[in-house]
Amino acid sequence: MMRSISSTIHAPQFQSSFFRISSLAMTIDTDFLTKKKKQVSVQLPSLTSPVSTVRFCDLNFGRLQPSDDELDPHNRFEFGNFVARQALLHEEYWTAAWLRAEEWASRTHKLYVVNHKRNFADQEFDAIKKRCKEQQDGQSSTCIITVRKQDKNVKRSIISSVVGTLDLNIRYLRLGETFPGEPVDAPRFCKIERTPSSRYGYIANLCVAKSVRRKGIASNMLYFAVESAKSSGVAHVYVHVDRNNKPAQILYQNLGFEVVNMASPLLLKSQTYLLCLQM
Repeated sequence: MMRSISSTIHAPQFQSSFFRISSLAMTIDTDFLTKKKKQVSVQLPSLTSPVSTVRFCDLNFGRLQPSDDELDPHNRFEFGNFVARQALLHEEYWTAAWLRAEEWASRTHKLYVVNHKRNFADQEFDAIKKRCKEQQDGQSSTCIITVRKQDKNVKRSIISSVVGTLDLNIRYLRLGETFPGEPVDAPRFCKIERTPSSRYGYIANLCVAKSVRRKGIASNMLYFAVESAKSSGVAHVYVHVDRNNKPAQILYQNLGFEVVNMASPLLLKSQTYLLCLQM
């Protein structure tokens, strides 16, 4: 059986919430998302406003998947029965967070799943909103999702449409760094080198719903992320991958990523490789 393909973050500035285990115990029904899907299949209210920006509002788990007319036709990538694009709504952020919680749960002791799965999703949801909101000085974070392609005869809720997610971060290297996370001696007041050549992309939190794996979603979502990074002007895209996750390594290598050998000795403890795609 193929190992789950996912990437996790180990660079300090992008610490993944996959490894945060909250001290707060929270009881949860593990069929939470399934129940939500059943609820929305009974009654699906229509969108109340065009998709123009992410607004802070209460989550509506019955909200319909945005139509093609409401989205930017250029900032998307269609493949097969799916579409990769930027997440725009809080419900999309939350569903992306839930997919990450599912991935985290698959690698966690059952006790933690019962007590923390919903809490993890809520924490990740808040983290996604914060990261995507704080965009300045040429740096940004984007939550990319893959959704089921629109069908005129089928009305889908957002939580039943989102099947994949990843984060694309655009950052600057620190002064003296040649790759993210490289140990350097730099004055505290001059940590970031804000030059075009020091700007890079970083991919994290890639995961795909179990029900739709082996359909090319991961590779096509990555392709869209790489093209998005390229359009922002970066020349390098990085990702950390588990040293024991061979399918994930092959996935990235097929897209042109190569191991950064200088970083490997620094990542022995975390058992990861740093991969880089030069464009």
